[in-house]
Amino acid sequence: MLRAGYRAALPRRPPGCAPLSGSGASGEGGLKRTPLDALHRSRGGRMVPFAGWSLPLHYGQGHLQSHLHTRRRCSLFDVSHMLQTRVYGRDRVKFMESLVVGDIGELKPGQGTLTLVTNERGGIVDDLIVTNTSEDHLYVVSNASCADKDLAIMRDRAAELQAAGSDVHLEVWDNALLALQGPSMARVLQAGLSDDLAKLFFMNSITTTVFGVPGCRITRCGYTGEDGVEISVPAGRAVELAERLLGVPEVWPAGLAARDSLRLEAGLCLYGNDIDETTTPAEAGLMWTLGKRRRVAMDFPGAAIIMAQVKEKPKRKRVGLTSVGPPIRPHTPILGPEGTSVGTVTSGCPSPSLGKNIAMGYVEAAHSRAGTTLTVEVRKKQHPALVTKMPFVPTQYYMAK
Repeated sequence: MLRAGYRAALPRRPPGCAPLSGSGASGEGGLKRTPLDALHRSRGGRMVPFAGWSLPLHYGQGHLQSHLHTRRRCSLFDVSHMLQTRVYGRDRVKFMESLVVGDIGELKPGQGTLTLVTNERGGIVDDLIVTNTSEDHLYVVSNASCADKDLAIMRDRAAELQAAGSDVHLEVWDNALLALQGPSMARVLQAGLSDDLAKLFFMNSITTTVFGVPGCRITRCGYTGEDGVEISVPAGRAVELAERLLGVPEVWPAGLAARDSLRLEAGLCLYGNDIDETTTPAEAGLMWTLGKRRRVAMDFPGAAIIMAQVKEKPKRKRVGLTSVGPPIRPHTPILGPEGTSVGTVTSGCPSPSLGKNIAMGYVEAAHSRAGTTLTVEVRKKQHPALVTKMPFVPTQYYMAK
């Protein structure tokens, strides 16, 4: 299980993504370290390279127990490797909508959305979360593996708009980022807040004091499928907050292995594996990220190609797969009834929650219906696989009623 989680958690570098060059302190081998690096090591974290950073793969309790603990109780993940950017200026929405497919203009103060940066070919450059804060700026969280690429794109576009007279400017935020995930998250976190978490719904955000640490941004979201939050905290006080949270007995530290198997059970994409610049929102089943107004206006990069795919139906689709037998790994061939290739696995691992293999990948549209029996080829042997609706494990997001 540990090897399975490790291999799944370390994706190939996405096309077009340069080696990361952020503000984290450098460690062995030129890898950057998050503000929690010493804490990870003191708690027995097995450190591995990930997107140019040194991050914990798992801790002493191991991948399986860490995964199940997150589903049953609560775990703390260090996601400080993610790029955090603040966008200021009266034209900040115009700027953001020139890059992404989402309707940023419709977001209420404190509300965020998952959206996609696309290129002129309709490919997905990155997936990121954009929040319309109550403090006159947009807060953007991008994938670490594409931080350099994303930042270059944003800076170039900002310069173009500034040259044309627009008011927009960027600020890279050096805060740490902690993700507290699991069914007991709200009870654990509420003890350190004066704000009522019952009023903070999924994909909404506030700035507040958390366990005595001021200036923290809490966003109710996460990458596990569980109810959770991501807390952007001043780097100098990140260890203090993490230790306070880990002082609660039911909060365990968790690493990349559990994060990857949890997100796969939730049917969430990993950039560089399940989506990249060669996949479109229509193929990836992510058309829900396109705002209605944006679809009509067709004013985002690659709009003509993407909307044509919607009308004509994409030739391939992202699907979920379940199987028994040997685990399904990325790049595993997917075969149709005649034994010919109909697709490829992009993510796969044994599911700790379900006790069977789960995977996602792309198949020809004719074979994408849930319930279709296909075959996967593992170590030159063929094994049956069933196209299965995602998420594999029901999500528990805290939605407004």
